Amino acid sequence: MAHEKQLVEKALNEGNGVFRLEPAWVPRSFCIPGRRLKLHPNDYYAYGANRGGIDERWFASTTKADNGPLTTPFEGLSFIWVDEKQHVLLKDAIELAGREILGDAVMKKHGGWRAYSKFFDNQEPLPHHVHHTDKMAANIGQMGKPESYYFPKQLNNHGGWFPYTFFGLNPGTTREQIKQCLADWEKKDNNILALSRAYLLQPGTGWDVPPGILHAPGSLLTYEPQRASDVFAMFQNIVWNSYTPKELLQKDIPEDKKDDLDYYVELLDWELNTDPLFYEHRFMPPKPAKPLEDMRTEGYEEYDIVYKSEYFSAKELTILPGRSALIKDKGPYGAIVIQGHGKLGSLDIESPAMIRFGQMTHDELFVTERAAREGVLITNTSDTDDLVMLKHFGPEA
Repeated sequence: MAHEKQLVEKALNEGNGVFRLEPAWVPRSFCIPGRRLKLHPNDYYAYGANRGGIDERWFASTTKADNGPLTTPFEGLSFIWVDEKQHVLLKDAIELAGREILGDAVMKKHGGWRAYSKFFDNQEPLPHHVHHTDKMAANIGQMGKPESYYFPKQLNNHGGWFPYTFFGLNPGTTREQIKQCLADWEKKDNNILALSRAYLLQPGTGWDVPPGILHAPGSLLTYEPQRASDVFAMFQNIVWNSYTPKELLQKDIPEDKKDDLDYYVELLDWELNTDPLFYEHRFMPPKPAKPLEDMRTEGYEEYDIVYKSEYFSAKELTILPGRSALIKDKGPYGAIVIQGHGKLGSLDIESPAMIRFGQMTHDELFVTERAAREGVLITNTSDTDDLVMLKHFGPEA
């Protein structure tokens, strides 16, 4: 551990409180890759065809992917890049130097980094599913999972097969109807989407999805800040004529409750699911962080893109061509560059055109609490192209 502490200190010192993170790729056996992750075409099945295609990239993650018995040892976990031959898990680094990375207040209140983000990139929609609330997740020793969505324009050159997401349940839906859908799992299409409604996904906007809400994510590439958890239960058994294994319904259910239909209904926040003003309460258009003209005068534009959860938030930052801006934030954050090239502090940054599996990139970083508060000078070295990054924050201290 002493060697790892030295590596963390080296990364922090060389980047003056900013360090690079290596790409963390995650496959899903029940997904078809949308191929918008900039991964090389030959590498989407790099974990093996039996694991399914890679359709997620996780950012600033201290959470291991829960992908069944074939999950690899570090799947979903972020590594800090130190040099060509050395790296250290972000999870381990925070255990060793949490105060230096996250700050005293965050460590005292939360005990670590309790959020992460990802790109979700699927060609078709996912099954209608739910993430557990804290109360229900506690039954299996986990935390609940609120999440959020943002659809970056730069990474949505095509919309996939179904760029609509079903959210919640129609007002008036009964618990008995849901129980019947689950009882029909191995008999016929349970047709649960007939009890829900779909919303057209709009690039440059987002949604807030608290735990307990059923949702069937559509086929836009999605930036997903979320709590550090990977619990879920699938509620839809047939998606585009493909069967969803019942194990994905039962994955995070206590052994003695796996056949208890009433227990599954308890996973749902009924009030949120049947909210007649769901769109008004959950849709998130971007909001300028400051008056636009003031920001443009200073060489940048910044928007709050995730702002309805107490557990995480996110911003989209654009540095205008040929400009520099000193950007200050209240707390530590992970960042992913999605357009352009330049410098963040002393580190070169760029959005790559294509990435090989296992290749290091210069598009993902982590900014420590001290550096965020003091401000990081970000420079766009292009005279013509915007420099754009997405920034994800954990819960405030």
